[in-house]
Amino acid sequence: MPSGLIVLPTYNEAANIERIIPEVLSKSDELEVLVVDDNSPDHTGDMVEQMAKGNSRIHLIRRAGKLGLGTAYIAGFKYALQNNYDYCFEMDSDFSHPPDKIPEMIKLLADYDLVIGSRYCNGVSVVNWPMKRLLLSYGASIYARIGTGCPVRDLTAGFKAYRRSTLEAIDLDKLKQGGYGFQIEIDFAIWRKGLKIKETPIVFVERRAGVSKMSKNIIWQAFFLVIKLRLKRIFGRA
Repeated sequence: MPSGLIVLPTYNEAANIERIIPEVLSKSDELEVLVVDDNSPDHTGDMVEQMAKGNSRIHLIRRAGKLGLGTAYIAGFKYALQNNYDYCFEMDSDFSHPPDKIPEMIKLLADYDLVIGSRYCNGVSVVNWPMKRLLLSYGASIYARIGTGCPVRDLTAGFKAYRRSTLEAIDLDKLKQGGYGFQIEIDFAIWRKGLKIKETPIVFVERRAGVSKMSKNIIWQAFFLVIKLRLKRIFGRA
């Protein structure tokens, strides 16, 4: 039977973690979960450790501090490769990404190397966001798409499924960005490898509990990353 790993990076997700893990595991018997916790002060890691004692499908990586979203996903992807999973998901721990889409995304991996749960491939599908944040996110995706040339409509999406071969095809150690920037960077790397990408529409719902980790620093990093990737493409270095 194929095996898949759902990577959930966490920092202060105690309000969500005990509900999201059983929810995603219920979507397929072939799925396991890896939580990458950045030493959450609210003891998210301790909660996951207790859950893992009673369920062999739950795994935990504890990190010394808040090291960022991008490095959390890289750690998760490397864990997936080292432990021979056939495919790997990235998603948020706060129910903003709908677990019910997981089975469909698994099926799409039969024909595609990367499947993206997209907020913008079928209009705009976002619930409970203030207009300012929606315009920022939508505008960032347009800017990134035009700037890099990568034809993905939701380049800042954080709900994705990768084939094992996709993660093997790119150099994970070269991905240095966090937040929005990481999502743009990895999509760009996969696209430049000539791999097949599919966007499937989701309804993104603002987190039920906890606090968003978005910051101005992450936004500016993504802004300059797009310029860097554009130049790399022009000069044939990516």
